[in-house]
Amino acid sequence: MIKLKLSLLFVLSGMSLCAQITETEVDALAEKTLKTFDVPGVAVGIVKDGKLVLAKGYGVANIKTGKKVDANTLFGIASNSKSFTAAALAILVDEGKINWDDKVIKYLPEFKMYNDYVTNEFTIRDLLTHRSGLGLGAGDLMIWPDGHDFTPDDIVKNIQYLKPVSAFRSKYDYDNLLYVIAGKVIEKVSQRSWSEFVESRIMLPIGMNKSACSWSRLKDTTNTIVPHVPTDGKMEVVPRYTNTIFDAAAGIYSSVTDLSKWLIVQLNDGKYDGEKQLFSKKQHDEMWKPQTIMPVPDVKPYQTLFRNYALGWRVEDINGHLQVSHSGALDGVFTQTLMIPEIHLGIIVLTNQQSGASFTAISNTIKDRYLGIANSDHVERLSAETRKKEDNADKITDEVWETAAKNLKDKSLKIDFRKYIGNFKDNWFGDVSIYEKKGKLYFKSKRSPRLSGEIFHYKENTFAVKWDVRSFHADSFIFFDTDTNHFKMKAISPLTDFSYDFHDLDFSRVN
Repeated sequence: MIKLKLSLLFVLSGMSLCAQITETEVDALAEKTLKTFDVPGVAVGIVKDGKLVLAKGYGVANIKTGKKVDANTLFGIASNSKSFTAAALAILVDEGKINWDDKVIKYLPEFKMYNDYVTNEFTIRDLLTHRSGLGLGAGDLMIWPDGHDFTPDDIVKNIQYLKPVSAFRSKYDYDNLLYVIAGKVIEKVSQRSWSEFVESRIMLPIGMNKSACSWSRLKDTTNTIVPHVPTDGKMEVVPRYTNTIFDAAAGIYSSVTDLSKWLIVQLNDGKYDGEKQLFSKKQHDEMWKPQTIMPVPDVKPYQTLFRNYALGWRVEDINGHLQVSHSGALDGVFTQTLMIPEIHLGIIVLTNQQSGASFTAISNTIKDRYLGIANSDHVERLSAETRKKEDNADKITDEVWETAAKNLKDKSLKIDFRKYIGNFKDNWFGDVSIYEKKGKLYFKSKRSPRLSGEIFHYKENTFAVKWDVRSFHADSFIFFDTDTNHFKMKAISPLTDFSYDFHDLDFSRVN
């Protein structure tokens, strides 16, 4: 009798790990998510046991045209592109053209970090593992926002001016610039552009026929989303990011249908079309091997004992199961790819609004069903968490602008603009000007001209710049030191995207 009960328990346990979520349930989940997080459109894909079992679009690709999202709608997948860069390097390792632990200066002799020791020891592996010693998003203002004139060569040249915030290989801090440099290594070794290499050696063989490595390389743009950002209380279509500087870190356009083929290859140890090998199992395992310890959040919906960054992927424990995943964010686009290898499950969620909570709610709910985890309303939980963070950020920003407004009305407050006006330069970001026009103070960047806006007095020698492009959500403090003719900056809101790394700037007056 005991044996029978134990056998039944094992059967039921096995059934819980083989549970499925129905299309009807996904439909309801997607619609609830769109409404709760004010997301215009989303596409969802589920891969199970080597097959695409669900691929579907919800909502609209463009609020102006009302065009619907479907399974083949193309989204900018942003930093999910990083796994393709890692795979491209893995292919070159398989071919014996590079090794993971080759020094970067072997291929890019002009590469230079702030510290000479780090420069000489920096490896290809280090390019992918977010342990350089640089801070979160350091130097991203060379790639963000779009509209600048920086090039990948500028990044290779200017990264030496970014000061580390931790010891080399000691701490996780997410970066984008080093993936751009990894793309340069691929170009140098393969004698082909990063885009050409990835499309011909990865996308074409596995059948990602409608995808491309950047917006400009898409053969057909008729079924694509536009990015959306909530701005001043309403949803706004914003210009898409099209600069190719970012491609090796975040440039790819794809759909849930095409990305399912990528996840199937990943879940099949690099194999496709039967026994063909895109990259070896050895390199597949290397790309999933933990490299850099990541902090585990204090508040989490799952029991998570470890979290690490591998090579182009995050790997972590989810209630005793390995999860391999990545996410991506661009202006008005948030995306995620996720795998639970133990049960041969892959999940893809692509959205056209910058709400990370929306894709997380969908992917968590789906994987809960397949893992047999008790039902949890991730939509409601994440919605409450988001509201709390936004309310806190609003209190901070409201205080700044209320103070600035009072200062404008205070006739007794006389600000001598002459102390602040001039041309200033940062070693890696270049020139900006602080100038007066019709009694008002303004900021303008030479190399990134969309970073322009009016400057308001806040307190003493601290000012606040309100960017003309309100969808940035990245207004910043300016801290003037009139004795040394320097100024520094820092984002006002704690929710400002880390790629607006104003805090890494250090301007000195040039005239």
